[in-house]
Amino acid sequence: MKAIVVAVGVLIDTEGRVLVARRAPDAHQGGLWEFPGGKVESHESVGDALKRELEEELGIQVVASEPLMAIEHDYGDKQVRLDVHRIMRWQGEPRGLEGQPLAWQFPIDLSEWPFPNANTPILARLCKG
Repeated sequence: MKAIVVAVGVLIDTEGRVLVARRAPDAHQGGLWEFPGGKVESHESVGDALKRELEEELGIQVVASEPLMAIEHDYGDKQVRLDVHRIMRWQGEPRGLEGQPLAWQFPIDLSEWPFPNANTPILARLCKG
């Protein structure tokens, strides 16, 4: 089974909080919280997919980002590769354009929130600083 490549954006505000979104109930891992992003299409680079997904989901334009980490995870029914990027600057105010709830939280406060297992290494990295 080929892994689905997902571009993930970690937006950090000036207070050190990160933006998380709740997955739609009918989606894979539905109802769990996640970092925004989405599938990289076959004709896209990860950077292009990240910009497209964050504009579609949040209504923002990525101005500056850098790679944070890559994660491979097997859910049994689906394999994913998360290419995670820290978004340092963006234009616009993030809002849930697909009806998804959003929350700005300090990483340490997210330890008890329900996230997909593939997101655990992201949370661990953010809590280390």
